[in-house]
Amino acid sequence: MDYNAIKSEAEQKTAQTIEILKEEFGGLRTGRASVHLLDGVRAIVYGTEMPLNQMATVSAPETTVLSVTVWDPSNAAAVEKAIRESGLGLNPMTAGGVIRINLPPLTEERRKDLVKVSGKYAEDAKISMRNIRQDLMGKIKRAVTDKEISEDDQHRFEEDLQKVFEHRVSEVDILAKQKETDIMSV
Repeated sequence: MDYNAIKSEAEQKTAQTIEILKEEFGGLRTGRASVHLLDGVRAIVYGTEMPLNQMATVSAPETTVLSVTVWDPSNAAAVEKAIRESGLGLNPMTAGGVIRINLPPLTEERRKDLVKVSGKYAEDAKISMRNIRQDLMGKIKRAVTDKEISEDDQHRFEEDLQKVFEHRVSEVDILAKQKETDIMSV
């Protein structure tokens, strides 16, 4: 058994989990416009459902305005409809191939809801990390069962691996706290 490979796998998979969490947090609305707010929006164009970033450019010209420039102006109506029906509570307005979205200020209730959603994202990341840890700890236990390593090595490897996971979980907690602060700041 190669412990360094297991540790490397743990670091790689937990880093991926944190990147996914950052992407999910990017889609959550705070007090300012973010181009990532529309990342999950998909519109039906040319008979196919496509992500917004494959048919338009999203920019934030002002702190409370998003601008979506549709590359093919004939698709603007479909993109506008997709944004309106996305469940994000946005009301787009089209002028030619450009869709402007004025972001209304968040209410206190909506901010609290978004904090709950960000907490759920953070908890999902922690669950993912626990599953990764369980899988890798299982590999170490199997190595002991197969007499590849001693029980002393097992305890040393498990403690070292646990430190990697504790560090990554603390990163998730820090990111979640920062996102909560961003959401709740007016």
